[in-house]
Amino acid sequence: MLKTFAKQEFKMKTSFIKSGLSTLLLAALLTGCSSNPVVEEQQTSTDIEDTSVQTGQVDTSAIDDAAVEVMTADTVFYFDFDKALLKPESRAALLEHSASLQNSPRNVRLEGHADERGTREYNMALGERRANAVKEFLVLQGVSPGLIEVISYGEERAAAYGSNDDAWGLNRRVELK
Repeated sequence: MLKTFAKQEFKMKTSFIKSGLSTLLLAALLTGCSSNPVVEEQQTSTDIEDTSVQTGQVDTSAIDDAAVEVMTADTVFYFDFDKALLKPESRAALLEHSASLQNSPRNVRLEGHADERGTREYNMALGERRANAVKEFLVLQGVSPGLIEVISYGEERAAAYGSNDDAWGLNRRVELK
C-alpha cells in the first residue's frame, strides 16, 4: 500500500513538471512568434543627406556667457617644484572660473599631479595638496565646496615625458575638469 502511494505521488510530480515545461515551451514559442521582424534597408550614397555646417550657419545666441568664460579661461594650473602655492596667472584664471561656477553651478573635478621626483606616496600627497589649494581658492571666492571633487594622481599621469626642467614643469599641475 505504501509503495502504491509513493508511485502515485511520483507520477503526480512528474506530470506536474511535464505540464510546467510544456507551458514554458509554449510561452517561449509564442513570444518568439510575436516579435516583429527587423527589416534592414540598405542606404545608397544618394539617400544620405549632407549635414555639414558651413561657416556662419551656427546660431550662437543661446550660448550662456558663463559657459563662454569657462571655455576661454585656463583649465590647467602649474606649480613650482615641491610647492602647492598658486601662481598669480593661475589666480586670474581661477577668478573667471569662480564667477562662472557661481552663475551656473555644476560639479567640477580638480586633478592634482606631480613630477617624477620623490616617492609615489609623497607625490600623491603633493598632488592632493595642490588640488586642495585650488579648491580652497575657489571656495574663498564663493563657490560651493560640494561642487568640487579633489583627486590626486601624483606622478602617474604625466603630461610630458622626460627627466628635464621642461617636462617636470608641465607635470607639476592641477587640471580642472
